[in-house]
Amino acid sequence: MAPKEYLKILHTAEKLKDTTRHCTTSGRRIESVAEHSWRLALMSIMLRGEFPEADINKLTAMCIIHDLGECFTGDIPTFIKTDKDRETEDRLLSKWLDSLPVDISCEFKALYQEMEEQKTVEAKLFKALDKLEALIQHNESPLDTWSENERELNLTYGTDATAFSEWLTELRKEILDETLDKLRK
Repeated sequence: MAPKEYLKILHTAEKLKDTTRHCTTSGRRIESVAEHSWRLALMSIMLRGEFPEADINKLTAMCIIHDLGECFTGDIPTFIKTDKDRETEDRLLSKWLDSLPVDISCEFKALYQEMEEQKTVEAKLFKALDKLEALIQHNESPLDTWSENERELNLTYGTDATAFSEWLTELRKEILDETLDKLRK
């Protein structure tokens, strides 16, 4: 890959630094999609000992690239994202992936397909971590920044995605305990 192509990809991905999410940080600043992806990557690296059968490098790559489609559409919270929104994001992401150097394009497309199919341990871990990170961030943010539906969503969101793993189920329970403590205070 030529350095110019490399930079072009990075310039597109940089948009995620300015693409905000619906969550705020503990200091009340609206977080970016890039920050969410960064913490997902950190979460994946820390799971080496818990999931020795998983290819953590692949999982980390999934965590880093999973929201690249939001470079083109912005972040739409999961509870209001429609099928049409998903189709638009998928179409624009696919168009961009097709423009990348062949080796990068093929690698990214294979990762997206694996994430979509949810058959591998890495894909299942990615999906669980993606949901859990959002819950953790909500628990860290001031309660008055939550929308009304997030109070209910934080009680159940991610439970299905963690069910395949006893360890993740326990982590989900710990996050729920934090949510309940936050709601009681």
